[in-house]
Amino acid sequence: MSQHIAIVTGAASGIGLAVAQALAAGGAKLVMADINEAGGRPEADKIGAGFFRCDLSRQQDCQELVDFTRQTYGPADILVNNAGIQHVSPIEDFPEEKWNFIISVMLTGPFLLTKYVWPGMKEKGWGRVININSVHGLVASPFKAAYISAKHGLTGLTKTAALEGGPLGITVNSICPAYVRTPLVDNQIADQAKTHNISQSEVVEQIMLKNAAVKRLIEPSEIGTMVSYLCSDAAACITGSAMTIDCGWSAT
Repeated sequence: MSQHIAIVTGAASGIGLAVAQALAAGGAKLVMADINEAGGRPEADKIGAGFFRCDLSRQQDCQELVDFTRQTYGPADILVNNAGIQHVSPIEDFPEEKWNFIISVMLTGPFLLTKYVWPGMKEKGWGRVININSVHGLVASPFKAAYISAKHGLTGLTKTAALEGGPLGITVNSICPAYVRTPLVDNQIADQAKTHNISQSEVVEQIMLKNAAVKRLIEPSEIGTMVSYLCSDAAACITGSAMTIDCGWSAT
């Protein structure tokens, strides 16, 4: 891993931070990107990573992130598209501006970053693009129209890029976890409680863990471990996959 250069988005906390920590522990040079500079930069300093404040809804920011990485360490050959946002609302009440923003951050942003790192990976003959997807990239739930649409789109982007990248030495995969213990999920618990008019503990038991065979939230470090594996030589023939870490959610 010491020869590789990585970009991790949404890296200030939660899954993104755990992924950054795992890649840094393996020796990769990396840039952590997040709109939350106050939270992200100190975390980057702890592990000796670069930090770039980035709004993934802006095309210019996506390009500048890739340029910053190239100027700091060299062309990125690992890209982890992790940044995400959630809004819980019935379709009839779903704000159009929220739809546009979520699609921009969670689908258009990953496409742009993949496009911008692709030439460097192609030139090197080696690349890893890992999209942090969701079990909601495979199945749907009510009241999350934009999030689920973006995640389903990310599944399609993963497959298409995998087909194009295979002959070039570039693998592209997505990881589809169920509910992970992150600030984003903590916020969802409150939103879901309000939407369904139930308590927060009932949200966890009746909604989040209802379809799970293993009745617990997933730890961010478990996602970091899977990312490290997909970047290893042992995973060289894994591409186009939607790898579930969902406590058995999709087994039903």
